[in-house]
Amino acid sequence: MSYRVGIGFDLHRLVEGRPLLLGGVKFDGELGLLGHSDADVVLHAICDAMLGAAGLGDIGEHFPDDDPELEGANSADLLLRVLEMVRRVGYDPVNVDVNVIAEYPRLGPRKDEMRRRVAALLGITSERVGVKARSMEGIGTIGNKKAVAAQAVVLLELRAGAGSI
Repeated sequence: MSYRVGIGFDLHRLVEGRPLLLGGVKFDGELGLLGHSDADVVLHAICDAMLGAAGLGDIGEHFPDDDPELEGANSADLLLRVLEMVRRVGYDPVNVDVNVIAEYPRLGPRKDEMRRRVAALLGITSERVGVKARSMEGIGTIGNKKAVAAQAVVLLELRAGAGSI
């Protein structure tokens, strides 16, 4: 068996008047994430981790933030496109582990929902998805509720009979 590991990271500023999506789950509130797409840092970090593990570059290469066709793009759709790219080169996701670094919103009650949504998008069981919430204890941009970040680690497995890149 051939396995590949990738790591991804994303960070977006919190602003008023934007929707807040994390892991494909909508959070109600006054603040949302600023970005060219819907700015879902969780799904963006997973995309980067998957692309890196498969040797396919990074999210900015495939979905540049100056592409007008991607303005307001749904990050779940971007993740599905990345999944297709990864599968095209013979890999399937085995598991995903995500740290969401935020003071706002409180994630505890929604972590299982996020796990289930990510699992459904990737076609794996929710037991293979970890979502953890981390605080910055009031320190820095994230700690002052001005941004949210996420880091993801993904394990890909070479599909039986597929060639390696």
